Amino acid sequence: MSKAGYTPGIKQYLDIKSEFPDVLLFYQMGDFYELFFEDAIKASELLDITLTSRGQADGEPIPMAGVPQHASAQYLARLVKAGQSVAICEQLEAAGSSKSPVKRGVTRIITPGTLTDDELLIGQRDSQIAAICKISENYALANINLTSGEFVVEEFDTISDIKAELSRINPAEILLADDSTLKDQLKQFRISLQAPWVFDIDTTYRDLCRQFKVQNLQGFGIENMPEAIAAAGALFAYVQNTQRAELLHINSIRLKSNRDILQIDPQSLRNLEIETNLAGSSKNTLLSILDKTATAMGSRMLRKFVLNPLTNHKKINLRLQAVQSLIDADGFMAVNALLKQIGDTERIMARIALGSAKPRDLAKLRDALNLLPELQRQIDSIVSTHIKRLKDKITNFPQIAKLLSQAIVANPPVVIRDGGVIKPGFDSRLDELRDIQNNAGELLQKIESQEKKRTGISNLRVGFNRIHGFYIEISRRQSNEVPADYIRRQTLKGSERFITPELKEYETKALSAKEQALALEKTLYLALIKDLQKNVSELITSSQAIAKLDVICTLAERAVNLNFNPPQITTATEIKITNGRHPIVESVLEDKFIPNDIDLDSMNSMLIITGPNMGGKSTYMRQIALIVHMAHIGSFVPADEAVIGKIDKIFTRIGAADDLASGNSTFMVEMHETANILNNATNNSLVLMDEIGRGTGTFDGLAIARASAMTIADKIKSLTLFSTHYFELTGLAAEYSNVKNVHLDAVEYKNQIVFLHTVKPGPANRSYGLQVAALAGVPQVVIQLAAKQLAELESNSFAAKSGDHSGQIPLFAQDKQNENMEKILAVLKKINPDDLTPKEALDVVYEVLAEISKAQLHYQPVR
Repeated sequence: MSKAGYTPGIKQYLDIKSEFPDVLLFYQMGDFYELFFEDAIKASELLDITLTSRGQADGEPIPMAGVPQHASAQYLARLVKAGQSVAICEQLEAAGSSKSPVKRGVTRIITPGTLTDDELLIGQRDSQIAAICKISENYALANINLTSGEFVVEEFDTISDIKAELSRINPAEILLADDSTLKDQLKQFRISLQAPWVFDIDTTYRDLCRQFKVQNLQGFGIENMPEAIAAAGALFAYVQNTQRAELLHINSIRLKSNRDILQIDPQSLRNLEIETNLAGSSKNTLLSILDKTATAMGSRMLRKFVLNPLTNHKKINLRLQAVQSLIDADGFMAVNALLKQIGDTERIMARIALGSAKPRDLAKLRDALNLLPELQRQIDSIVSTHIKRLKDKITNFPQIAKLLSQAIVANPPVVIRDGGVIKPGFDSRLDELRDIQNNAGELLQKIESQEKKRTGISNLRVGFNRIHGFYIEISRRQSNEVPADYIRRQTLKGSERFITPELKEYETKALSAKEQALALEKTLYLALIKDLQKNVSELITSSQAIAKLDVICTLAERAVNLNFNPPQITTATEIKITNGRHPIVESVLEDKFIPNDIDLDSMNSMLIITGPNMGGKSTYMRQIALIVHMAHIGSFVPADEAVIGKIDKIFTRIGAADDLASGNSTFMVEMHETANILNNATNNSLVLMDEIGRGTGTFDGLAIARASAMTIADKIKSLTLFSTHYFELTGLAAEYSNVKNVHLDAVEYKNQIVFLHTVKPGPANRSYGLQVAALAGVPQVVIQLAAKQLAELESNSFAAKSGDHSGQIPLFAQDKQNENMEKILAVLKKINPDDLTPKEALDVVYEVLAEISKAQLHYQPVR
């Protein structure tokens, strides 16, 4: 674009914009951020602000739009939410300091994953940015939490494993090479494509070593992990480039192993409503039930606990002991009251590290540091190894607290540019300049009285005008009486005006006092930030310890107020729960929740659960998984007693809906989830399977359900809850010693169904389908017609020889039933050989379907 005819300001804008072609440029002009050309058009549409013009280009007006600098945060938040990145271009010198345009430069690039300002962030959520790299066989995922400085990298074998981890950390932005094949598989995330050379191994290795001040990366465990180095180095360079500052608080990188975390796939997180409910809201979730934290950083830490349940029993027990010790000492309420006054020091320290902290950040930090001695006294008597470790990390910083108390006024303004931040008495030079500004009248009167006394001229007057500045005015007839140090400044008709060296010095100070005071205050403020940056690592460590203490206090409060009890963590393969409850359902019920037990171990590893719809099967299954999950985050659980053994993964196949974006039907989604379980579950996994096969025809569905159940019971041996309406599956208990039948009880009273929500041994004897349909509001005429059809079905050759299977459709004509069932069972038993893998077991289903098809040929309806 030719710049001929442009004003110097527009030329400067175009020069800077050429360096940032892909982001919106906020170009400071006085008290506004202005946007020009295409940026202005886009911003006016996204922000609904007026589009005007400034100057011309090729005879056409140059589009311009702007936002006030003092209100820019709200506009930036809207742009980031819309997926836009913004380069902030500030004036780097005072206006009028040179003839050429004011010097400007980009001080920060704001992207969705690199936010640190409170106005742009959700207090209860971490904002993380990630990068993914694949060089050979493995994938590497690096992620940075710019708030805490946490820098993590891990390797994965499959893209499904990467997706599971992404669902936990939920990054606001993911960096990928623009030639990566992953971009089509991660469409649900916000992707920032980078040039492939950004992931160059040699460059990224050098960058990481330089940042961590080391010669090699052996101490971090990634020396021989090229994918990890490339992903981490590319991510670090991107973050540093956007912040335009040293990342002082990022001084290490941690190699994370997914073996340390209880694995829960994204579908199971959703099915169990851990963070988001089935409607997509954050209400009535496990996290919402548990989150009564006092601080925003505690809320973020709790979310990390909930989404990253531990497998390390020692760490789990330390958390449980800490919760118990706070309950025993009745100390969580007092600690909670103090924590509420501390605020979000973690994010404040991140902004200090980046040099972007605002005056109120320092005031909040000052107030928090002054509270730390009392916080330590409150927890000093708590007998807990875990809390003692936290106390040791919650360091007192008396010198910093004193410095901030001396330097910052009680209630500072929002930004430093307006002044009034530094406390009187902190700097004598600043006090003098302020005194000149605030007491000019008094000083002039003082000089006037002083000069009257010195000269003996009673009508002497000290004045000021914009042209000549300060002066001493004397009548012309008395002008010969002035002292020798008076210098004539102006002669008027009836008076003379003079200046003295003292008044001249004061004039120089007074006329520039405001500018000098603002400049000095900014200098003092930046020096204060520099001093604080020396202690960034220790202060962030302290903040994170406070956040963890907040979480432990919250878990103690929840345990007391929600009647949770401590689980016992064992190394056996077992789940034994007495009077377990569903924490989310219980919180919204007006009536008392009906608790239930469970007893699973290696000898009794699968429960086939039958019973009517709405009887509580899904609730029962979910509550078991939630209790197991809560135990692994170190929380007390909603049960009278709970013994939780060695669990490595939780899988759920509960409910399904069409995945239209991927072109998958309900049944295909169900089969994807089933395949994931059969391929990845182990004998230490907890598996919840709810009504497998219901998304297809009766015969196909039964075959798939039976084959899946048999594979899990005989080959995988996971601790499994298998809910079904296929009554035929209850026969598995006779074939496998580790399979048991239970049912959710219900009774019929005066043609109405009453759900008892109680788990009882044995299979259900009815499904109560018509009664549930009536409860749902199905018209009575339809219910009556359905009852008539059911009676006809039960009276013809579909009726089973024994047992009340109302609502079930038996598979075979009565005269051929036993014969054909034996054939099908013979096929299904092929699953048993040791050399048959779970994936191969599914192939057996097709043989079963073939046998079922033959069986149907024998059906002869009763006339």
